Amino acid sequence: MAKALSYEAETESLKKREVGNSGNDNKITDDTTDESLEKLEQTTDDALQTSEDRNKHINIITIALQTGFSDWLVILSLIFGGCCSNVFTLEAIIKEHPFSGNLITFVQFSLVATEGYLHFFDISRPPFFLGKPHVPFIRYVFSVIMFFLVSILNNSVWKYHISVPVHIIFRSGGTVMGLIVGVFCGKRFSLVQIASVILLTTGVIVATLCDPELKHENSSSEPDIAENTIINKDFVLGIMILFLAQLISAIMGQVNEFTYKKYGSYWRENLFYMHFLSLPFFLPMRTSIRNEFANLGKSDKISLTKLIPNFSDQVSIPESYIYLAFNALTQYVCVRGVNKLAGTASAVTVTIVLNVRKCMSLLLSIYIFGNVLSVGTCIGAAVVFLSAGWYSIESSRLKDRQAKSKIH
Repeated sequence: MAKALSYEAETESLKKREVGNSGNDNKITDDTTDESLEKLEQTTDDALQTSEDRNKHINIITIALQTGFSDWLVILSLIFGGCCSNVFTLEAIIKEHPFSGNLITFVQFSLVATEGYLHFFDISRPPFFLGKPHVPFIRYVFSVIMFFLVSILNNSVWKYHISVPVHIIFRSGGTVMGLIVGVFCGKRFSLVQIASVILLTTGVIVATLCDPELKHENSSSEPDIAENTIINKDFVLGIMILFLAQLISAIMGQVNEFTYKKYGSYWRENLFYMHFLSLPFFLPMRTSIRNEFANLGKSDKISLTKLIPNFSDQVSIPESYIYLAFNALTQYVCVRGVNKLAGTASAVTVTIVLNVRKCMSLLLSIYIFGNVLSVGTCIGAAVVFLSAGWYSIESSRLKDRQAKSKIH
C-alpha cells in the first residue's frame, strides 16, 4: 500500500527529471519515461490487488468458519435430537406393545423409501422413473437382503424381554464381529485393536450377565419355576438374535466396503435403495403388520388440540400412532445426521460423537422409563463405550500411517 501512496510523488519526480535533462542529456527519452510510468502503474495495481486478495482471503476464512460451525450445529442437532428422540418414541411403543417390531420396521423403511424416491425421481426414465444409479442393482442384492434381516432381527427382540439399555450396549459391541469377519476376509489388525476388542467383548458379556432380566425372580408367594425358566430362555434367545444380527451386519459392512472401493461412496443413493428394494420383503409379513397396527390403535387416545392448537376437541388419535409416526420421522433424521457426520468428520470423531449419543440415550431410557441397571451392567457399558473409542482411535492412527507411507 506504501507503493500505491507514493505513486504520485514518484511520477512528479520523473516529470521533473525529464524536463531538467531534456536539453543537456538525451539518455532519458520520452519512451523510457513512459516505460517507467507503466512499471509504476503496474506496481501500484499489483499492490492494490494483493491487498484485495488478502481481504478476500480473510473473508473466505471467516465464511468457512461460520459455515463449518453452522454445519456442525445442524449435524449435532440431527444426531442428538433425532437419535435420542427416536429411542424415546421406540421405548414408548414397545413398553405397551412389545410385539410391534415388524410394524415399526415397515413404517421406518416406507418413510425413507418415499423421501428417497422423491429425491431421485426422474420422469424421463420409465417405468420406475428413477435416475441411473452409480452402483449396479446386482451389487445391491446381497446388501439389501442382509440389511432387511438385520433390521427385522434388531426390532424383533423386544418380545424376548430385551430392554432398551441392553439393546444399546449390545449393539455397541459390533466392533467385535467386524474384527472377526475382517480376519476371515484377510485383514490384519494391530495388537492394540485386538486388545480393545477383547476388552469390549468382556464389557458386553459383563453387561449382559449382570442384567436383572437374566436373573428374574417371581415375586409371587408360590414361585412358578416354569414361568421363570421361560423368561430366562426368552432373554437368552433375544441375546442370540442380537448376536446373529451383529454377525450379519459385520458381513454386510465388508460387502459395502468392497462396493464403495469399486464404485465410490454415495451414501444417499445407498440409503434409498437399501430401504426401497427391501419393501417387497414385507409382503409375507402383511398380516402380522396389520394386526400390530390394530393393536396400537387400542392404546389411549389423545386429543389433537394438545399437538395442534385451535384444532377440534372432538378429533383424537391413539397415542401409539403418534409415537409410531414420530419414531419413523426421528429415525430418518438420525440417519441423515449420522451420514452427514461421516461425510464431514474423521472416523474417530464419528465414533466419539456416536458413543456420547448412545450414552445419552442410555441415561434417558433409565431416567424417563425407570429402567434399572445393576452396577455390573453399568460397568460393562462403560467398558464397551471406552473400548469402542480406543479401537477407533487406533484404527485412525493406522490409516494415517498407511497414507503417509504411500506418499513417501
